[in-house]
Amino acid sequence: MTHTPSPVAPLPHHLPLTEAARLIADRALSPVELTTSVLDRIAAVDPKAGAYVTVTGEAALHSAAEAEREIAAGHHRGPLHGIPVALKDLIDVAGVPTTASSRVRADHTPDADAAVTERLRAAGAVLIGKTHTHEFAYGLTTPQTRNAWSPEHVAGGSSGGSAAAVAAGTATFALGTDTGGSIRVPAALNHVVGLKPTYGLVSRYGVTSLSWSLDHVGPLTRTVGDAALVLQALAGHDPRDPASLDHPREDYTRALGAPITGLRIGVPVNYYFDHVQPQVAAGVRAAVDALTALGAVAVPVHVPMTEYVQAVQWGHMVPEATAYHQDSLRTVPDLYSDDVRTLLEAGEFVPATDYIRAQRTRTLMHQAWLDLFQGTGGHLDAIAAPTVPATAARSDQQTFTWSDGTTEAVSDAYVRLSAPANLTGFPALSLPVGFDDQGLPIGMQLIGRPLGESTLLQLGHAYETAHRPVPEIAPS
Repeated sequence: MTHTPSPVAPLPHHLPLTEAARLIADRALSPVELTTSVLDRIAAVDPKAGAYVTVTGEAALHSAAEAEREIAAGHHRGPLHGIPVALKDLIDVAGVPTTASSRVRADHTPDADAAVTERLRAAGAVLIGKTHTHEFAYGLTTPQTRNAWSPEHVAGGSSGGSAAAVAAGTATFALGTDTGGSIRVPAALNHVVGLKPTYGLVSRYGVTSLSWSLDHVGPLTRTVGDAALVLQALAGHDPRDPASLDHPREDYTRALGAPITGLRIGVPVNYYFDHVQPQVAAGVRAAVDALTALGAVAVPVHVPMTEYVQAVQWGHMVPEATAYHQDSLRTVPDLYSDDVRTLLEAGEFVPATDYIRAQRTRTLMHQAWLDLFQGTGGHLDAIAAPTVPATAARSDQQTFTWSDGTTEAVSDAYVRLSAPANLTGFPALSLPVGFDDQGLPIGMQLIGRPLGESTLLQLGHAYETAHRPVPEIAPS
């Protein structure tokens, strides 16, 4: 069926962050009014949607009232002040359980905030609750959560709860983590924006790890402009995270609205459009055409070393995850779900020599991607490709079947196109570019050079302004 956007209802929970922030700054909307609307929306739809592990309603209303008093007194902290945010349940909040959606962590309540929680508090954001993840982020479907656009389909993972909450209006924005695509995959499947920043740009201190060398933290939002505002608050050096970059702070909103004339977008001739549903491929190519109509230049590119992507991704993630879980895997293995326990047990059998080979190959891949962006034919500003090769799978679906008759496991398919940005550490932005004939969302990812977030946001905002001026709220 053809998707027909519903009219935007004049309710605060429908507002994207940018608009809500403007209304709050103008005293046309109060933080308490916005927070109450979001909590009412959670009560109405989340019992079926399953996005939340924990809803901190009373504390949220207290924080919103405090924000309202501060703003009335002339102490406005910025665009996140008084805005409700949901955090993936890997991110520590003092006094609130961090369960990682697992029985293993059922009784774990941290006594300190994660670094990103500290930054959101400093910006005046209102914590509305904790959202479901695929257990310990080790999966691409988040089985507890339903897709915001079709409850018979998966939400994607592992940040499925965060993406579905933003899509359904049960959070104005949310944070997720991305180790193999776990921000971008659910963003694409739920018709929201997901940004995986450059590795090390956002601190992971206080965030439960899946794979330390691949983990990233980033925002899920309704618009690209919203993502820029959140990244502005999150980015910055943190000595508590060994991978944290000591990079000068940037204004990620500055390039929004700037012309994209002359920006060079690489369109892969290999890998990224192989084994991709025709409607997904067509939607992404149409979005690239839209960017060229706005002045960008499309350049065909051959992406290097793609034959090694999945082996190198799993070659890092599996042993690193097992090392993190080694103690509990040996003491309480029955508390893990079957799929996660199987993966963790498999990590015990990865030889150190294979892990070292994966590291060496990853180093070569990183350099090859740098060379691609700095190529002799002219530099690239971004690569445009499908975020995922298929729209949301049915909840009981195990595989995709491609046009040549081959099959691929759902999780393998979803990680295949997103993993390169984790292996290289390059930033990647997923944005909605339409729906298929079943009404399921299609996402395009823009991959940039290291610390190239501003350019990705500039390109994404240009597309969005021309083709998605009013972000839809899912009907769930």
